[in-house]
Amino acid sequence: MIQIRDEIASDVAAREHLLDACFGPGRFLKTSQRLREGRRPARGLALSAVRDETLVGTVRLWDVETGCGRPALLLGPLAVDPALQGAGLGGMLMRTALAEAKDRGHGAVLLVGDAPYYARFGFERAKADALYMPGPFERERFLGLELKAGALTEAEGVLRATGALDALPEVAAEAAATAARRRAA
Repeated sequence: MIQIRDEIASDVAAREHLLDACFGPGRFLKTSQRLREGRRPARGLALSAVRDETLVGTVRLWDVETGCGRPALLLGPLAVDPALQGAGLGGMLMRTALAEAKDRGHGAVLLVGDAPYYARFGFERAKADALYMPGPFERERFLGLELKAGALTEAEGVLRATGALDALPEVAAEAAATAARRRAA
């Protein structure tokens, strides 16, 4: 049985391995990563899916702000163990994360991803049409979802990170892990 729960410190290494397996080293080059670097995920919005004590899925949401000052969340990455892809776990993680974000009072979620996949959760390209990432991104994959009506109305400009800064020890650990992966490649 798979359980979705809050991410805990012991999930960090397994999460990094899962993200490497799903996205490879190119994940560090994405503009979305620039908005996450050195930040903590939004409070209560880092989720892990576990089966028999093994991490099999992850999703995190991050505090951002539009160029005109509207708060929002940036979703990603969403990853599922390749052996379990297509079984509905990604959808479970998405529904859980979006419900938790709504329960915590957030008004909007943005992401860069596959439009047909995310449309089933209510994401639309039109909701992000006047918004930009702070670097290269695929416009057709930049999507928005309003958890509160009007949360993205007239929102415009370049996103910027607003989340809490990460504690130095975890940042240092992630930097060391990144350096080790680069040396191994």
